[in-house]
Amino acid sequence: MDFDKMIEKVVSADGFLAALDQSGGSTPTALKAYGIPDEAYVPGEESMYDMVHQMRTRIITSSGFTGEKILGAILFENTMDREIEGMPTGEYLWLKKGVVPFIKVDKGLAAEENGVQLMNPMPELGELLKRSKAKGMFGTKMRSLINGANKDGIKAIVNQQFEVGKQIIAAGLVPIIEPEVNIKCPDKGECEVILKECIKEELDNLGDDEKVMLKLTLPTEVNLYKELITHSKCIRVVALSGGYTRAEANTLLEKQTGMIASFSRALVEGVSHEQSQDEFDTTLAAAVHSIFEASKAG
Repeated sequence: MDFDKMIEKVVSADGFLAALDQSGGSTPTALKAYGIPDEAYVPGEESMYDMVHQMRTRIITSSGFTGEKILGAILFENTMDREIEGMPTGEYLWLKKGVVPFIKVDKGLAAEENGVQLMNPMPELGELLKRSKAKGMFGTKMRSLINGANKDGIKAIVNQQFEVGKQIIAAGLVPIIEPEVNIKCPDKGECEVILKECIKEELDNLGDDEKVMLKLTLPTEVNLYKELITHSKCIRVVALSGGYTRAEANTLLEKQTGMIASFSRALVEGVSHEQSQDEFDTTLAAAVHSIFEASKAG
């Protein structure tokens, strides 16, 4: 698949990223929100992944899911390894929908230390990156979590993200760096100020051919991340919904200049397993349109 055309779209086109990468522990919550009862599958077993792939297939093949408004989609490894309408998922996204495929590569969060949760070790990352590149993935995403304004903890998170990010760049993929700030943390604004400085330092130290994307919590201070958005080593900054409703997330996003959405729960809010295809398509199209408009507004 054409990497140059993908990067051109990601850099310059209007739109947002659809986060379809719920995995492991978060999958039952996603299925329940979609209207699938717990007794319909066994948590952690193949039946659960079959069910979530059916949900993602319905989303991706919907007429409301279009590359005219969606720049890219972040996939879970199991989704990347499956097919949609007889095509590998990544190929289907790009060739049929014009949507750039990304892959979630982290293995969950470690226990909290210094107010943050680093990523768990990823001993098989090298092999996953090779497979992802072969399956047409453009980039990756990996998540850490900040729960308090501890400078040492936040610096450790950013250092780890960029260290792994350089390995991803070397494998020919574009990393999305995601140090999420918990929206419930009482010193959220202070966390974000510290985070911004740590990220800027790492961006400044990247080589000429090393570029990343950032996925950040919608900031308390409007346009706090403007300096990161315009940084020469940053391809794009996207916002996670982080537990906000779609309406709340869109309202916050509209105020941020140059920031676009990468929503998960907020994207599929309102769609249901029980809806007819017309109802499903209409609901999803309305959600996509509202997030697209919010991403353009800033």
